[in-house]
Amino acid sequence: MKKRMFIMLGAVILLIAVLALGKFLQIRQLIANSPKPGAQTVSAIKVETLEWQPQLSAVGTLTAVRGVDLSSEIAGLVRQVAFKSGQDVQAGQLLVQLNADADIAQLHALEAAAELSATVLARDKAQLEAQAISQAQVDGDVADLKSKRALVAQQAATVAKKSIRAPFAGKLGITTVNPGQYLNTGDKIVTLQTIDPIYIDFFLPQKQIASLSVGQVLSLTNDAYAGKTFTGKITAISPKIDPATRNVQVEATVANVKRQMLPGMFANVRVDVGEKKRYLTLPQTAITYNPYGSTVFVLKPGTTKDDKGNVPLTAQQVFVTTGVTRGDQVAILTGLEAGQQVVTSGQLKLKNGTSVAVDNTVQPANSPNPAPQEH
Repeated sequence: MKKRMFIMLGAVILLIAVLALGKFLQIRQLIANSPKPGAQTVSAIKVETLEWQPQLSAVGTLTAVRGVDLSSEIAGLVRQVAFKSGQDVQAGQLLVQLNADADIAQLHALEAAAELSATVLARDKAQLEAQAISQAQVDGDVADLKSKRALVAQQAATVAKKSIRAPFAGKLGITTVNPGQYLNTGDKIVTLQTIDPIYIDFFLPQKQIASLSVGQVLSLTNDAYAGKTFTGKITAISPKIDPATRNVQVEATVANVKRQMLPGMFANVRVDVGEKKRYLTLPQTAITYNPYGSTVFVLKPGTTKDDKGNVPLTAQQVFVTTGVTRGDQVAILTGLEAGQQVVTSGQLKLKNGTSVAVDNTVQPANSPNPAPQEH
């Protein structure tokens, strides 16, 4: 009985083994017949050593060398507007004439009184020589003449205030003042700006102040003139650090012959500092930033041939140390060598050993001085 049971148990085990073997062979055949994954398409670039000029970057605000909103120092009715909006004017040029008829008449009356006082003084001096009057009378006449002349000067100043003139040469803004309008004291008439040259004010961290000096060359760009670079020189460095931000204010003067830059615009400022250096560079899109470090995928020849007998490229992840950036480019300090081919787009599809096909029909931006593009 026991012998029969052992025979049946052996038969069951043998059957299970045969079934397992058959299933294993079936799975192996399916794996062998399954399509192999194709190469992943990426773009790539060779690592190059480029010469970089170290720069300090900031965003600044353009301000006029001289700028003011002109207003009336005295109230009055506008008789004449002697300029047009946007006009260039010279220092001392008449802009607005207020009605000064009553003031001029008063000035003439005071001038007549002063002339009379001068005549009285001359007559009394002659009588003093003849000892007909006392010295006290002549002294009173002198004081009266000075008082009358002071009143004339005061009234003349009032008349002059009715003629509003440009305090310096520059370009006028847009005005809404018209003849017949009544101006109160302090009412804005028009803005006057001297914009050639023009100032650019910007701030830099205090740790960079040792790299700054008066006369240092800088370049600036703004989105109003994409692709155009303006140059200038540092003309002043504030002697005080802002205790709230620990930044130092810097002022530079920029030529603005065509008057393209206007006060109030912002501009991107780059200040050249130190000597030029050479760095291995890559587009910033080639770098994958992770909490455990920055990585790139380097392309290397594979170890096996494909169906056509070719040795495909494979991706190998490499840790790198990044340095300063310049536009779309980033400096690579360690981890790569010049001439290595690095993936610039398509990294999300890759892992170590993935076969790749390089297609550089479209390349990521890699400009040291990128400019906004409008489409």
